[in-house]
Amino acid sequence: MNGRPLVIGVAGGSGSGKTTVVRRICGGVAPATVSVLHHDAYYREFSGLSREERDRINFDHPESLETELLVRHLDTLLDGGTIQMPVYDFTDHTRALETVRVEPTAVIVVDGILVLAEPELRQRMDIRVFVDADPDVRFIRRLDRDITRRGRTVESVIEQYRSTVRPMHLDFVEPSKRWADIIIPKGGHNEVAVDMIVTKMHAILSEAGALR
Repeated sequence: MNGRPLVIGVAGGSGSGKTTVVRRICGGVAPATVSVLHHDAYYREFSGLSREERDRINFDHPESLETELLVRHLDTLLDGGTIQMPVYDFTDHTRALETVRVEPTAVIVVDGILVLAEPELRQRMDIRVFVDADPDVRFIRRLDRDITRRGRTVESVIEQYRSTVRPMHLDFVEPSKRWADIIIPKGGHNEVAVDMIVTKMHAILSEAGALR
């Protein structure tokens, strides 16, 4: 790897299509060239709390995330080091015992609903992307995800959306859009916008000699 890695931040509301965008970005280069840091892998360790207490945590507030650890890990990768990224159990609201080894690569994607709301992360990004989608589309996607993948009930998802997801989106996520270099409307299936990002990524990497 030649020179400093290219850091791409991908933010947007829950269910906006960030995962699709990240997948397309990663698919635009060789697998060994790109790594992904997921902000939601860095939820704080709440295993010392009871299950009832963990269920009451506002996981959509920035303070629920150990962003300072993510920043340290990102700096380690930028310096050419290797990290052990946490693994989070979204069913039990605790960190798993295992971690994921992440090697330094030419491209580092940092994704999460709040990554553009955090100044320490923003200042390390070369390209800042905000994935936008209509609120009803985002809610339906979140409902489907939480029920099928995280064992949630319809009632619990709706209650969380009303009490924390929507208010925190309005307070933190939506305002962070102003820091984006690129806003992708219509979610992750906007092929024109995603292709523009991949083209820009190739241009930067080629100029830096990372694709040679």
